[in-house]
Amino acid sequence: MERNGLPELPQKLTLEDRRRLTVTGVQDVESFDESAVVLHTNRGVLIVKGRELHLKQLSVDGGQVAVDGNVDALLYEESRKEGGFLARLLG
Repeated sequence: MERNGLPELPQKLTLEDRRRLTVTGVQDVESFDESAVVLHTNRGVLIVKGRELHLKQLSVDGGQVAVDGNVDALLYEESRKEGGFLARLLG
């Protein structure tokens, strides 16, 4: 399958002990702080919620991101809502 003329990479999420998350298929990092990370992936926008979150690995060229911290939730956005990051996060 292709998106925007580029081959779509497979997506894989690996969560180890709710402390280390690795995501492949990442196209862009929209925002990140200690409570949330917003990733644009080839399967939609992925929001990682938690505490003390830190980006440990960022390879957008390779499509891989690693997040360390206390992961509480992984949410996919079905459709882009109006408003900014906070409106979507709190929506």
